[in-house]
Amino acid sequence: MKVLLVDDEAEFVQTLAERLQIRGIETLVAIDGIEALRLIDEEEPPIVVLDVMMPGLGGLEVLQRLKLGHPNIQVILLTGHGSTKDGIEGMRLGGFDYLMKPVRIEDLMKKMEEAYEAFSTSSITEGGSE
Repeated sequence: MKVLLVDDEAEFVQTLAERLQIRGIETLVAIDGIEALRLIDEEEPPIVVLDVMMPGLGGLEVLQRLKLGHPNIQVILLTGHGSTKDGIEGMRLGGFDYLMKPVRIEDLMKKMEEAYEAFSTSSITEGGSE
């Protein structure tokens, strides 16, 4: 499984990447929306874990652009402001699900496994592959 982690908090995203790598997950890291979209085009990860609140190109805008070119990629949104509004909006825009920050690694792993299953199913039904 390969996942792209996108969050403007560099220390948070780097620590999360290390924790996932220990668990055998291949991780890519981006600290802004532009870098995320570039990595998505180059690497096409099946899963993106995307912070909603980022300066510049925000998470919901990244999600919209991502879904235009890569509709099968599953996006798990992270929102850290105690509000489900952005998470719900993200799901309306095609996100797989959302989790509140701070996220427990066990919860994220479970959600990533579900997202990977959804990615695999959508790729098979549309004739694509990872």
